[in-house]
Amino acid sequence: MASDEIEVPKEVRPFMLDGAEETNLGQKNGAIRQLRYGNLHIREYNDKYLVHMDKVDPRNDPLGHLIHDAPEFLIGIASAYWGGTKVASEIYKLHKNKPFAAIGSGIAGLLASAVTGYMGYSLVKKLKDF
Repeated sequence: MASDEIEVPKEVRPFMLDGAEETNLGQKNGAIRQLRYGNLHIREYNDKYLVHMDKVDPRNDPLGHLIHDAPEFLIGIASAYWGGTKVASEIYKLHKNKPFAAIGSGIAGLLASAVTGYMGYSLVKKLKDF
């Protein structure tokens, strides 16, 4: 749970904001569903709601939301791209005269992309929650 979230037990306050819209934007983190009401992000669980304010509403400005509220995704994507292309390029240079060099380097690039993307995402997520 992020440190800026407020937990509201359902038995204390079973609420549903008029005008709140169900959305798929955001990390569900095991929630039954997510709702947005302006910059308010609400995750509904069986026994509680977790609520926090985003700086930017992703429905109005997706890139701004990623930059200000979820930079771990941008860093993960950039890390995946950088790591995958770097590994694929180096392996292709080493094996370019062999059969299936492009396929092998592509597979290695995809694997490296997954690893470096996850590492970049995880690092920024830990720093953000620190």
